[in-house]
Amino acid sequence: MAVVETPTSAPDAYRWEGNIEELRGLVSERAFTGETMLLNMGPHHPSTHGVLRVLLELDGEQIVNAVPDVGFLHTGIEKTIESKTYEKGVTATDRMDYLSPLSNNMAFCLAVEKLVDLDVPPRAQLIRVVCLELQRIASHLVWLGTHAIDLGAMSVLLYAFREREKVLDMLEMLSGQRMMGSYFRPGGVWRDITPDFKPTLVNFLGEFPRAVEDYQRLLEKNPIWVDRTQGVGVIEPDRALAWGMSGPTLRGSGVNWDLRKSMPYSGYEQFTFNVPLGEHGDVYDRFMCRILELWESMKILHQALERLEDKGPFRSDNRKFVPPPRSELGQSMEAVIHHFKLWTSGFDAPDEEVYAAVESPRGEIGCYLHGTGGNMPRRVHFKTPSFMHISSLPLLTQGHFIADLVAIIGSVDIVLGDCDR
Repeated sequence: MAVVETPTSAPDAYRWEGNIEELRGLVSERAFTGETMLLNMGPHHPSTHGVLRVLLELDGEQIVNAVPDVGFLHTGIEKTIESKTYEKGVTATDRMDYLSPLSNNMAFCLAVEKLVDLDVPPRAQLIRVVCLELQRIASHLVWLGTHAIDLGAMSVLLYAFREREKVLDMLEMLSGQRMMGSYFRPGGVWRDITPDFKPTLVNFLGEFPRAVEDYQRLLEKNPIWVDRTQGVGVIEPDRALAWGMSGPTLRGSGVNWDLRKSMPYSGYEQFTFNVPLGEHGDVYDRFMCRILELWESMKILHQALERLEDKGPFRSDNRKFVPPPRSELGQSMEAVIHHFKLWTSGFDAPDEEVYAAVESPRGEIGCYLHGTGGNMPRRVHFKTPSFMHISSLPLLTQGHFIADLVAIIGSVDIVLGDCDR
């Protein structure tokens, strides 16, 4: 698009690529008279946590309006899944929220299982819970490290990524991949846990509490951290609900809503854990909610460890939807034919629509799935928390300073792949 000067008394005050009329309704009339300034932040600014562009209208250093501009990372994942069989669609979901791929897997698999009425064995559900909580810890560690370094606390980034590496090592034991392993499959998981997984998890749970205590000692009462986060980016409970917030961002405002408790899935109702809540709905409360969630995830993992001793199938034995075990392929021609059919043409799902949602580290991620009666879905659509939280930036940032914007973006924990998909 051509570069067009804005119609102000000071034409060189700023320049806008495109039709200046597109700005009307997004910024105040003061921007058209030169009283305020427009400034681009991103899409390559490190503190936007991805390729996010924010058009800022500033009165000095004070934010008058913040207009998020998304779509730089659009990958067409939903349409890609619509062109694949249900089993193969799992792989594409990993690439949405790339800091919590297993949450994406889970939402999609639950929707498929709901659509075709596929059972999931208890052991498979237990393994899913273990993986989801490990993924929650890994995601929160990335959030903590990057959020801290945004505000000048460099050491926390190094410490948080040190522990995250240990979690990724465990996920690699299960799936063969550190991040995008597509480990969850319709009907269960790809394979059972490996012999070295459980002792590694025991060691991790023995060491991790000391690390979380270190994070808290470094930040919780740090006067600079408190000054930069308390009273900043406040959102009241009713407005947080109205804007579609979820996860720690919503619970930081005191709203007790966690899908693991409110609408349990995968056997979460069998575990004892608390849902951390904030009181003021500011950046600090959102920070504390995620720190406390690390402790609650450890509590869930300790309970799961006791049950991992119980053996059982790790995936449904419904051969209509699940390939036969590899051990049968060398002994049964019927198994070979069945395996070939499922991996080439997949299975059929009814011409119905379903919705399934899970509690990801960022909030509610839901999958809407509409079958065709054939082996590919007619429509796949994900409701993702990052998209909802980015839309609230104008509300959270108004009246604050540019430096506060950095803290606010970090506090809602966005992932742009989760938003643009």
